[in-house]
Amino acid sequence: MFKHILVPTDGTTLSLKAARAAMSLARKHAAKVTAIHVIPPWTPPMGAEGVVYYPESFSPREYKAVTEAEARRALAKVEALAKRSRVRCDAIHVTDDAPWEAIIATARRKKCDLVVMASNGRRGLAGLLLGSETTKVLTHSRVPVLVYR
Repeated sequence: MFKHILVPTDGTTLSLKAARAAMSLARKHAAKVTAIHVIPPWTPPMGAEGVVYYPESFSPREYKAVTEAEARRALAKVEALAKRSRVRCDAIHVTDDAPWEAIIATARRKKCDLVVMASNGRRGLAGLLLGSETTKVLTHSRVPVLVYR
């Protein structure tokens, strides 16, 4: 039924639980998995009255190095799950200021037929104020989405 499953991850325990569920599905359907980690773009810190402040320890180059290392760590956890499950797995990281858009675009570009992702289950005002990348993917994706809680 499924041939290619996209698994967004941020390296958290909850996203790894969703990845485990994705590996189980992938193994049952002989499907391939692509793990994705979305990095927000670097934005300079703002000082008083809109002055952009560039401290040396927070340069775009430093930001890129730190966030890409974090992405590799998060993706390595999913790759390890795939290896233990004997599932083929590719891992990618992309930079986008809207993670939900990057997830949907990657699912389309990689021809995935399922997205398996976690949701922390925020509701009410917290869900409204903080937003939910999962909700946005569910709302806008044409690829089926399986939400793990």
